[in-house]
Amino acid sequence: MPVSDSTLHQKKQIEVINEIERQINNSSLNFSTVDPIGDFDNDPRICLTGVHFPKQELIDKIYKLLINPLRQISPNHYFYSRESIHISVKSVRIINDPPHFSECDVEKAKKIFSNVIPRHHSYKTYFYRLLLFPSNLALIGTTEPELDEIVLDLDQELENAGIPDDKQYTNSQYFFCNITLARFDSLVIKEFKEKVEELSQHISIPPYVVNSVSLVTGNAAMKNKQIVGEWNLI
Repeated sequence: MPVSDSTLHQKKQIEVINEIERQINNSSLNFSTVDPIGDFDNDPRICLTGVHFPKQELIDKIYKLLINPLRQISPNHYFYSRESIHISVKSVRIINDPPHFSECDVEKAKKIFSNVIPRHHSYKTYFYRLLLFPSNLALIGTTEPELDEIVLDLDQELENAGIPDDKQYTNSQYFFCNITLARFDSLVIKEFKEKVEELSQHISIPPYVVNSVSLVTGNAAMKNKQIVGEWNLI
């Protein structure tokens, strides 16, 4: 039986994820990251970005299987609240204080998202591992190819409108699913790292369908976020 396009696409995504892990291990990052701060809730740095806010069922699983066990080990770390958990879809402008965008840019982005998102299809995500970045922990998943089509379509329209994405990526062709679970402003202890490795080997979250995209402004923790608009995928 021939390998499906989706499976081949997932293999490419995993290659990108593995390359990111290699850069982390070698302290040679060539992609955008968020520097730690003492108060993530009141972080004045804000971004303009496209995200999906997951259904309660997925949030419950993330808390039960991942966040709660890790918080028992290191309660001092900043763990995302239920209402702040989100799936990254498409960055427009990275976090900064002052912002890298104006109200005019927000309106341009809103028009672009309202035109692009409704012409694309929902896509499945397949969560399979945790990835420990220098200053945050993320749940990582592969996806069906539709995510790349959405990202590249938005990229072209944003570029044409004069508000290109200013985020630096390891790979500009293959994208993947990322949910930030925690951020760090203190030392990550050995026991925490070991628990992350243990949990990462036994991710038991069913495939999840991303069926909408919201354009939002907010800080890295998605506190005091403002939803500019939300659109359903086909």
